[in-house]
Amino acid sequence: MNYLSFAAHEQNALHADAPVINDKRPLRLRCGILLIGFDLVAILVAVVAATVLRFGTGFGFELGRLLSVIVPIYLVVAANGHAFQLGEAVHDAMPKGRNRALMSFIIAMGLILGAAFYLGAGPSLSRFALALSTLFGLLSLAAARRVFARFSRRWFPYSILHETIIMDGVPVPAGPDSVILDAALLGLLPRRDDPTMLDRLGRRIAGTDRVIIACPPERRRLWSEALRGTGVNVEIIMPELDAMRALGINNYGGHTTTMVSLGHLSQSDRGLKRSLDLAIVFITLPVTLLLMSLAALAVRLESPGPVFFVQRRIGQGNRLFAMYKFRSMRSEASDRDGAVSTLRGDDRVTRVGRFIRRTSLDELPQLFNVLRGEMSIVGPRPHALESRAEDALFWDLEQHYWDRHAVKPGMTGLAQVRGYRGSIRHPDELASRVDSDLAYLQSWSIWRDIAIIGRTFRVLVHDNAF
Repeated sequence: MNYLSFAAHEQNALHADAPVINDKRPLRLRCGILLIGFDLVAILVAVVAATVLRFGTGFGFELGRLLSVIVPIYLVVAANGHAFQLGEAVHDAMPKGRNRALMSFIIAMGLILGAAFYLGAGPSLSRFALALSTLFGLLSLAAARRVFARFSRRWFPYSILHETIIMDGVPVPAGPDSVILDAALLGLLPRRDDPTMLDRLGRRIAGTDRVIIACPPERRRLWSEALRGTGVNVEIIMPELDAMRALGINNYGGHTTTMVSLGHLSQSDRGLKRSLDLAIVFITLPVTLLLMSLAALAVRLESPGPVFFVQRRIGQGNRLFAMYKFRSMRSEASDRDGAVSTLRGDDRVTRVGRFIRRTSLDELPQLFNVLRGEMSIVGPRPHALESRAEDALFWDLEQHYWDRHAVKPGMTGLAQVRGYRGSIRHPDELASRVDSDLAYLQSWSIWRDIAIIGRTFRVLVHDNAF
């Protein structure tokens, strides 16, 4: 066993619920900065060449004007197009990352050229220089990606992804920089009926890029179901598939693995989504602070007790977190576990509580959860541990319930703007919301988040919010 794996065993034995330390984040950060730097240098070279041919000089006002337009648009389009995914920019996966970078550059230049032609930007931007920049940019980007991939073999000899192996009774050789978790030693069990255990598993693999499961055949389904909602790439070693030479599977340590879970958002997607969250929070801060101050004062004046209601909810990767709301019920009647759904005319709800629930003002403190990184503006709504429909726990009623936790929970979501809001009392209501959440995961884009935020303003006041 290598030193890193041995150290992980020692750490895990002493701290059974401690997360695996992802020591590759600094490495990936350096690699990502270098990758973006290579792309920007390639674009600079292309634009300099274009301005020399068009204006007779490479450095001057025209160069700065072109770069100020091309660079930010390319960065946004490339990030949204996954062109900066590190796993596809280094070593043998380079062609895929290169093709994404070239396509992103074509889209970015198409947008700029379209604006120059159709929006009257011709006098301020030379269309000929833009056309030359496009041609030279494609050539220089392709060359830069090839050079980066070649040097990456020297700079990053091992995988830049953080790999964690969960051994459940089946030994497996560790890679040179993998982390091994012994399920028996740590008391880790693949139980979907135990939120506390799923929370431990989620915390264990938080920050991991790839999880490899080595377990007996009869336990593969259990591990698959337990980790499907973690938002991490999870694979199960299946040696009996070695001879099949199937397509679309993967390999670890000479053994065939089959994919059972995908991280729905890439690193660049997560960065875009987080940037949107923070931008919305800070742009709306003056208005939300005023509304929160008024709501807090009203709650405090009407009934004794704390202003905020704090409840454990199920978050990303099945990890539990404390979610904030304004208290809308009498303090002594508050349901900390969420076992009893709020009904229309519920006598536990105060007068102020009915107003802030109906207008969604009670949800505003979740902006603190967004700032802490526990929630997003848009995502599946988080549920309490004891949430029930017809006296059955949500996860007992819906087979794919845990899958919805592959991304951060949201203050609003696709289910909410589709009208599925308020208490869940029947299994078909739960199924509709889970289906919407899974549809959101399968077709995520930053533009869809923006559209959902816009549609949310139409359902802030809702008949089912009581």
